[in-house]
Amino acid sequence: MPTIETDTGAEITVHSQGSGPGLVLLHGGGVGFREYARPARALAQRFTVHMYNRRGRPGAAPMDDTYTIATDINDLAAVLRHTGARDIFGHSGGGFVALRAALTLPLRKIAVYDPAIPTPGRLPPARLKALETAVTTGNYPLAIATMFRIANPHAAASRMPLSWHTLMAKAFLSTPLGHRFAEVMPAIPRELNEIAAHAGPPSDYAPISAEVLLAAGTRSPAHFAQDCHAVAAEIPQARAITIPGGTHNSANIARKPFIQPFLDFFSASRTTG
Repeated sequence: MPTIETDTGAEITVHSQGSGPGLVLLHGGGVGFREYARPARALAQRFTVHMYNRRGRPGAAPMDDTYTIATDINDLAAVLRHTGARDIFGHSGGGFVALRAALTLPLRKIAVYDPAIPTPGRLPPARLKALETAVTTGNYPLAIATMFRIANPHAAASRMPLSWHTLMAKAFLSTPLGHRFAEVMPAIPRELNEIAAHAGPPSDYAPISAEVLLAAGTRSPAHFAQDCHAVAAEIPQARAITIPGGTHNSANIARKPFIQPFLDFFSASRTTG
Protein backbone atom coordinates (compact mmCIF):
# COMPACT_ATOMS: atom_id res chain seq x y z
CA MET A 1 0.00 0.00 0.00
CA PRO A 2 2.25 2.82 -1.20
CA THR A 3 1.67 6.35 0.04
CA ILE A 4 2.16 9.03 -2.58
CA GLU A 5 2.29 12.82 -2.36
CA THR A 6 0.27 15.26 -4.45
CA ASP A 7 1.50 18.57 -5.84
CA THR A 8 0.06 20.29 -2.76
CA GLY A 9 1.85 17.97 -0.33
CA ALA A 10 -1.19 15.89 0.65
CA GLU A 11 -0.60 12.17 1.14
CA ILE A 12 -2.70 9.47 -0.53
CA THR A 13 -2.53 5.77 0.27
CA VAL A 14 -3.20 3.70 -2.86
CA HIS A 15 -4.65 0.19 -2.53
CA SER A 16 -4.14 -2.05 -5.57
CA GLN A 17 -5.20 -5.54 -6.56
CA GLY A 18 -5.36 -7.73 -9.66
CA SER A 19 -3.19 -7.76 -12.75
CA GLY A 20 -3.40 -6.28 -16.21
CA PRO A 21 -3.96 -2.69 -17.40
CA GLY A 22 -4.43 -0.09 -14.68
CA LEU A 23 -7.90 1.07 -13.67
CA VAL A 24 -8.70 3.62 -10.95
CA LEU A 25 -11.95 3.14 -9.03
CA LEU A 26 -13.42 6.35 -7.55
CA HIS A 27 -15.87 5.86 -4.69
CA GLY A 28 -19.08 7.79 -4.13
CA GLY A 29 -19.86 10.59 -1.70
CA GLY A 30 -21.06 9.08 1.57
CA VAL A 31 -18.54 6.26 1.76
CA GLY A 32 -14.88 5.34 1.29
CA PHE A 33 -13.09 2.89 -0.97
CA ARG A 34 -13.67 -0.09 1.35
CA GLU A 35 -17.35 -0.17 0.38
CA TYR A 36 -16.23 -1.13 -3.15
CA ALA A 37 -14.48 -4.41 -2.32
CA ARG A 38 -16.88 -6.40 -4.53
CA PRO A 39 -16.57 -4.36 -7.74
CA ALA A 40 -12.82 -4.15 -7.18
CA ARG A 41 -12.54 -7.95 -7.00
CA ALA A 42 -14.69 -8.35 -10.11
CA LEU A 43 -12.72 -5.81 -12.13
CA ALA A 44 -9.44 -7.27 -10.86
CA GLN A 45 -10.18 -10.37 -12.95
CA ARG A 46 -8.81 -8.42 -15.92
CA PHE A 47 -7.26 -5.22 -14.55
CA THR A 48 -5.01 -3.87 -11.85
CA VAL A 49 -7.53 -1.91 -9.80
CA HIS A 50 -6.28 1.08 -7.82
CA MET A 51 -8.41 2.64 -5.06
CA TYR A 52 -7.92 5.36 -2.48
CA ASN A 53 -9.99 7.39 -0.07
CA ARG A 54 -10.88 10.83 -1.34
CA ARG A 55 -10.61 13.87 0.91
CA GLY A 56 -12.45 13.80 4.23
CA ARG A 57 -12.50 10.00 4.56
CA PRO A 58 -10.63 7.96 7.22
CA GLY A 59 -6.91 8.02 6.58
CA ALA A 60 -7.20 10.66 3.83
CA ALA A 61 -6.24 14.31 3.86
CA PRO A 62 -8.89 16.55 5.44
CA MET A 63 -11.52 18.34 3.40
CA ASP A 64 -10.71 21.84 4.65
CA ASP A 65 -11.82 25.28 3.50
CA THR A 66 -9.50 25.11 0.48
CA TYR A 67 -11.30 22.08 -0.97
CA THR A 68 -12.75 22.32 -4.48
CA ILE A 69 -13.37 19.83 -7.26
CA ALA A 70 -9.96 20.89 -8.55
CA THR A 71 -8.55 19.37 -5.35
CA ASP A 72 -10.11 16.02 -6.23
CA ILE A 73 -8.78 16.25 -9.77
CA ASN A 74 -5.28 17.10 -8.54
CA ASP A 75 -5.36 14.10 -6.20
CA LEU A 76 -6.55 11.85 -9.02
CA ALA A 77 -3.79 13.16 -11.29
CA ALA A 78 -1.21 12.15 -8.68
CA VAL A 79 -2.66 8.64 -8.52
CA LEU A 80 -2.67 8.36 -12.31
CA ARG A 81 0.99 9.45 -12.48
CA HIS A 82 1.96 6.93 -9.82
CA THR A 83 0.05 3.98 -11.32
CA GLY A 84 0.29 4.79 -15.02
CA ALA A 85 -3.46 4.14 -15.31
CA ARG A 86 -5.55 6.05 -17.83
CA ASP A 87 -8.93 4.37 -17.25
CA ILE A 88 -11.42 5.28 -14.50
CA PHE A 89 -14.58 3.77 -13.08
CA GLY A 90 -16.55 6.25 -10.97
CA HIS A 91 -19.74 5.92 -8.97
CA SER A 92 -22.07 8.77 -7.96
CA GLY A 93 -19.86 11.63 -6.70
CA GLY A 94 -16.83 9.71 -7.95
CA GLY A 95 -18.46 9.63 -11.36
CA PHE A 96 -18.76 13.41 -11.32
CA VAL A 97 -15.07 13.75 -10.42
CA ALA A 98 -14.17 11.39 -13.29
CA LEU A 99 -16.15 13.42 -15.82
CA ARG A 100 -14.70 16.73 -14.63
CA ALA A 101 -11.19 15.23 -14.67
CA ALA A 102 -11.69 14.12 -18.27
CA LEU A 103 -11.94 17.77 -19.29
CA THR A 104 -8.28 18.34 -18.41
CA LEU A 105 -6.50 15.01 -17.88
CA PRO A 106 -5.30 12.68 -20.69
CA LEU A 107 -7.65 9.78 -19.95
CA ARG A 108 -8.38 6.81 -22.23
CA LYS A 109 -11.67 5.35 -21.01
CA ILE A 110 -14.16 6.42 -18.35
CA ALA A 111 -17.16 4.48 -17.10
CA VAL A 112 -19.54 6.07 -14.63
CA TYR A 113 -22.57 4.66 -12.86
CA ASP A 114 -25.33 6.92 -11.56
CA PRO A 115 -22.97 9.91 -11.83
CA ALA A 116 -23.84 12.98 -9.76
CA ILE A 117 -24.17 15.32 -12.73
CA PRO A 118 -25.35 18.71 -11.40
CA THR A 119 -27.81 19.91 -13.99
CA PRO A 120 -29.42 23.26 -13.06
CA GLY A 121 -31.91 22.89 -10.21
CA ARG A 122 -30.79 19.37 -9.30
CA LEU A 123 -29.36 20.43 -5.91
CA PRO A 124 -31.70 23.06 -4.38
CA PRO A 125 -29.77 25.57 -2.22
CA ALA A 126 -32.36 25.49 0.57
CA ARG A 127 -32.02 21.74 1.00
CA LEU A 128 -28.23 21.90 0.80
CA LYS A 129 -28.30 24.51 3.56
CA ALA A 130 -30.62 22.33 5.64
CA LEU A 131 -28.20 19.41 5.17
CA GLU A 132 -25.23 21.53 6.19
CA THR A 133 -27.03 22.76 9.31
CA ALA A 134 -28.02 19.22 10.33
CA VAL A 135 -24.43 17.98 9.93
CA THR A 136 -22.92 20.97 11.74
CA THR A 137 -25.26 20.49 14.71
CA GLY A 138 -24.57 16.75 14.82
CA ASN A 139 -28.12 15.76 13.87
CA TYR A 140 -27.04 12.96 11.54
CA PRO A 141 -30.47 11.25 11.33
CA LEU A 142 -31.95 14.51 10.02
CA ALA A 143 -28.98 14.93 7.69
CA ILE A 144 -29.53 11.50 6.15
CA ALA A 145 -33.25 12.15 5.80
CA THR A 146 -32.47 15.41 4.02
CA MET A 147 -29.98 13.67 1.74
CA PHE A 148 -32.65 11.14 0.74
CA ARG A 149 -34.97 13.93 -0.31
CA ILE A 150 -32.21 15.61 -2.29
CA ALA A 151 -31.34 12.39 -4.12
CA ASN A 152 -34.93 11.19 -4.64
CA PRO A 153 -37.06 14.31 -5.12
CA HIS A 154 -39.72 12.61 -7.23
CA ALA A 155 -39.94 9.29 -5.36
CA ALA A 156 -43.22 8.47 -3.64
CA ALA A 157 -41.29 7.95 -0.40
CA SER A 158 -40.13 11.58 -0.54
CA ARG A 159 -43.71 12.62 0.18
CA MET A 160 -43.63 10.83 3.52
CA PRO A 161 -43.20 13.00 6.63
CA LEU A 162 -39.61 14.04 7.35
CA SER A 163 -39.98 12.49 10.81
CA TRP A 164 -40.52 9.10 9.17
CA HIS A 165 -37.30 9.42 7.17
CA THR A 166 -35.46 10.56 10.28
CA LEU A 167 -36.62 7.48 12.18
CA MET A 168 -35.42 5.23 9.36
CA ALA A 169 -32.08 7.06 9.35
CA LYS A 170 -31.63 6.40 13.07
CA ALA A 171 -32.04 2.68 12.42
CA PHE A 172 -29.50 2.85 9.56
CA LEU A 173 -26.96 4.65 11.74
CA SER A 174 -27.04 1.77 14.22
CA THR A 175 -25.69 -0.64 11.58
CA PRO A 176 -21.98 -1.18 10.77
CA LEU A 177 -22.45 0.59 7.43
CA GLY A 178 -24.22 3.42 9.22
CA HIS A 179 -21.26 3.83 11.57
CA ARG A 180 -18.90 4.13 8.61
CA PHE A 181 -21.29 6.55 6.92
CA ALA A 182 -21.26 8.75 10.02
CA GLU A 183 -17.45 8.91 9.87
CA VAL A 184 -17.56 10.71 6.53
CA MET A 185 -20.69 12.78 7.19
CA PRO A 186 -18.81 16.07 7.76
CA ALA A 187 -17.42 15.87 4.21
CA ILE A 188 -20.78 15.43 2.47
CA PRO A 189 -22.21 19.00 2.58
CA ARG A 190 -18.95 20.53 1.36
CA GLU A 191 -18.71 18.03 -1.50
CA LEU A 192 -22.34 18.51 -2.54
CA ASN A 193 -22.01 22.29 -2.44
CA GLU A 194 -18.96 22.07 -4.67
CA ILE A 195 -20.80 19.79 -7.09
CA ALA A 196 -23.74 22.22 -7.13
CA ALA A 197 -21.35 25.07 -7.97
CA HIS A 198 -20.61 23.27 -11.26
CA ALA A 199 -24.24 23.02 -12.36
CA GLY A 200 -24.57 23.57 -16.08
CA PRO A 201 -25.91 22.14 -19.33
CA PRO A 202 -24.84 18.74 -20.71
CA SER A 203 -22.77 20.57 -23.31
CA ASP A 204 -20.26 21.40 -20.56
CA TYR A 205 -18.86 17.91 -21.12
CA ALA A 206 -18.61 18.15 -24.92
CA PRO A 207 -14.80 18.73 -24.88
CA ILE A 208 -14.14 15.27 -23.39
CA SER A 209 -12.02 13.26 -25.83
CA ALA A 210 -11.87 10.02 -23.82
CA GLU A 211 -14.20 7.15 -24.60
CA VAL A 212 -17.05 7.30 -22.09
CA LEU A 213 -19.72 4.87 -20.89
CA LEU A 214 -22.48 6.49 -18.84
CA ALA A 215 -24.68 3.96 -17.05
CA ALA A 216 -27.70 4.22 -14.78
CA GLY A 217 -29.87 1.67 -13.03
CA THR A 218 -33.48 1.19 -14.02
CA ARG A 219 -34.41 1.26 -10.32
CA SER A 220 -32.27 4.28 -9.52
CA PRO A 221 -33.88 7.74 -9.41
CA ALA A 222 -34.94 8.55 -12.98
CA HIS A 223 -32.77 11.65 -13.29
CA PHE A 224 -29.60 9.53 -13.42
CA ALA A 225 -30.60 7.88 -16.71
CA GLN A 226 -31.90 11.17 -18.10
CA ASP A 227 -28.63 12.93 -17.32
CA CYS A 228 -26.53 10.06 -18.67
CA HIS A 229 -28.30 10.14 -22.05
CA ALA A 230 -28.14 13.94 -22.24
CA VAL A 231 -24.40 14.07 -21.52
CA ALA A 232 -23.62 11.10 -23.79
CA ALA A 233 -25.23 12.96 -26.67
CA GLU A 234 -22.68 15.77 -26.25
CA ILE A 235 -19.45 13.73 -26.03
CA PRO A 236 -17.96 12.52 -29.34
CA GLN A 237 -17.06 9.04 -28.07
CA ALA A 238 -19.78 8.31 -25.54
CA ARG A 239 -22.81 6.13 -25.11
CA ALA A 240 -25.41 5.73 -22.39
CA ILE A 241 -26.92 2.50 -21.14
CA THR A 242 -29.34 1.42 -18.46
CA ILE A 243 -28.73 -1.64 -16.32
CA PRO A 244 -31.90 -3.69 -15.74
CA GLY A 245 -32.81 -3.90 -12.07
CA GLY A 246 -29.92 -1.68 -11.07
CA THR A 247 -30.29 0.49 -7.97
CA HIS A 248 -27.95 3.24 -6.84
CA ASN A 249 -26.14 0.76 -4.58
CA SER A 250 -25.70 -1.89 -7.27
CA ALA A 251 -22.18 -0.55 -7.83
CA ASN A 252 -21.25 -1.68 -4.32
CA ILE A 253 -22.91 -5.10 -4.63
CA ALA A 254 -21.50 -5.66 -8.13
CA ARG A 255 -23.30 -8.83 -9.16
CA LYS A 256 -22.21 -10.30 -12.49
CA PRO A 257 -25.05 -8.83 -14.63
CA PHE A 258 -24.11 -5.42 -13.27
CA ILE A 259 -20.34 -5.59 -13.69
CA GLN A 260 -20.27 -7.30 -17.11
CA PRO A 261 -20.96 -4.18 -19.22
CA PHE A 262 -18.07 -2.41 -17.51
CA LEU A 263 -15.70 -5.34 -17.96
CA ASP A 264 -16.63 -5.42 -21.66
CA PHE A 265 -16.20 -1.67 -22.03
CA PHE A 266 -12.75 -1.49 -20.50
CA SER A 267 -11.60 -4.68 -22.26
CA ALA A 268 -12.63 -3.61 -25.77
CA SER A 269 -10.15 -1.88 -28.04
CA ARG A 270 -10.62 1.85 -28.15
CA THR A 271 -12.77 3.04 -31.01
CA THR A 272 -11.56 5.67 -33.40
CA GLY A 273 -13.39 8.73 -34.49
